[in-house]
Amino acid sequence: MSPIKTTPLAPQLAPGEEPVEQTLRPRTLDEFVGQDRMKKNLRVFIEAARRRKEPLDHCLFYSPPGLGKTTLAGIIAHELQVGLRTTSGPVLERKGDLAAILTSLNKDDVFFIDEIHRLNHVVEETLYSVMEDFKLDVIIGEGPSAKTISLTVPPFTLVGATTRAGLLTSPLRARFGITAHLEFYSDEELMTILERSSRILNVPAETAGMKEIARRSRGTPRIANRLLRRLRDFADLSKEKKLTLSVASEGLAALDVDDRGLDTMDRRLLETLIEKFSGGPVGLDTLAVALSEDVDTLTDVYEPFLIQCGLLARTARGRTATEHAYRHLGKPIPPKSSQDNLF
Repeated sequence: MSPIKTTPLAPQLAPGEEPVEQTLRPRTLDEFVGQDRMKKNLRVFIEAARRRKEPLDHCLFYSPPGLGKTTLAGIIAHELQVGLRTTSGPVLERKGDLAAILTSLNKDDVFFIDEIHRLNHVVEETLYSVMEDFKLDVIIGEGPSAKTISLTVPPFTLVGATTRAGLLTSPLRARFGITAHLEFYSDEELMTILERSSRILNVPAETAGMKEIARRSRGTPRIANRLLRRLRDFADLSKEKKLTLSVASEGLAALDVDDRGLDTMDRRLLETLIEKFSGGPVGLDTLAVALSEDVDTLTDVYEPFLIQCGLLARTARGRTATEHAYRHLGKPIPPKSSQDNLF
């Protein structure tokens, strides 16, 4: 799978991304909603680099999925008026894969690596000297006659994105000059995003309908836009021919998204904890087996929002369902003594 080279003014299409998702991506910092403190600092860093005519320092963005890490890489390239190369950690299997990309970069280009925590350790170690000195060491030949030559790489900006910052090695993490954590979005910020997306998608919508989507979007723009696209279908077939509160409520119910934004898998996770493991604590591996789900998916996709909502807790002994989870699912709360490790 080869990375994608884009023009400076075109947003990138991430691996596996639908074209409509690319269309909805903001292209400038002014269009990017939320993350105000990070955005304010990034604006300063970009303007300073532009005035010095230097590449922007290497950037690392970490957060749960769908909060804008890939979008920020495209915005940085657009604001700097430079090219963008996109790839992901698992794709860079060998040192030669990395070398092929680095030697094709132009000066000041942005090189974006998604899922950077999944880099092969040999590829990661190769990045160290490249990030610091813009030099790539290449071994030619084998055995006693092998030679190491140093290739000069044009100065560039590496932008890394990860959902698991803790899995990055210390040497790699230390080489990023700009590090930012993206937070979940407020309902008001999601409303602003949805209003822009509805204009792009030409979806007639009432404010109440948009608010209902924002309220159930788990603080995540990607989910908000996905729900908007699906509810557009319900709106097109409704009598009103637009996204009203009733259409949004009925559509979200059909999609099995409840009033707190939990979907089928979220509720199944909590119900499994409560019904099979008496509310916990239970180890993550055991929980993953019980759900027939991948451990990383539970950790990256489901846990962050459930923990933020106060429905799930991590303890030294494992995952536990909180009193809020029992109430949300309409389950009887067990005696306090069996929940002492939680509250």
